[in-house]
Amino acid sequence: MTAQKTALIIGASRGLGLGLVQRLHEDGWNVVATVRDPHKPGALAEVPGVRIERLEMNDTAQLDGLKQRLQGELFDLVFVNAGVMGPLPQDLERVQAQEVGELFMTNAVAPIRVARRLASQVRQGSGVLAFMSSILGSVTIPDGGEICLYKASKAALNSMINSFVVELQRPDLCVLAMHPGWVKTDMGGENAEIDVLTSTRGMLEQIKAHTGNGGLRFINYKGEALTW
Repeated sequence: MTAQKTALIIGASRGLGLGLVQRLHEDGWNVVATVRDPHKPGALAEVPGVRIERLEMNDTAQLDGLKQRLQGELFDLVFVNAGVMGPLPQDLERVQAQEVGELFMTNAVAPIRVARRLASQVRQGSGVLAFMSSILGSVTIPDGGEICLYKASKAALNSMINSFVVELQRPDLCVLAMHPGWVKTDMGGENAEIDVLTSTRGMLEQIKAHTGNGGLRFINYKGEALTW
């Protein structure tokens, strides 16, 4: 009998994070999930057996607190999902420095802070560390001019992931920068191409398919390789 796997999902109160928790639960995983306010977990509270932890990702004291609470635990998957769209409209002439700073902190810097604290607790040889990236983070893709700041923050995330993997020096670790597709969420909008179920089912399939394959890959929910 295969031992039950354990996942940690960072940012799971709604949308893709919540969908990942639901798929993992359906697949028989133990799941730890973070939200900003554990007193308002939303639909996450309806998923049986999920352990909910508090985390505001931009708060280093909370990051350190989470690491301390998880001390000694091993994870087969750590998925850093939290991210924001940033100010709308993304008018470069009017945007404020604080708004840009918060966008890049949340989307590019804080995910690496999470990974630095928790990478040592991803299981040797078979664990997966995943980041919610976007095809818009590819600097070769000209689309997305109307959300150019969000696009730039995802390109920055991809760059930071590359630097982190070099810094980490752990060739056994599978690191995935994942594009979930254009998904019907609060961020993706109602005109998006696929639903949360399709996206998260695909991402979980890719996580399982890449288990044990060390190295860094930028892929979509179908497993197709993307250009950095």
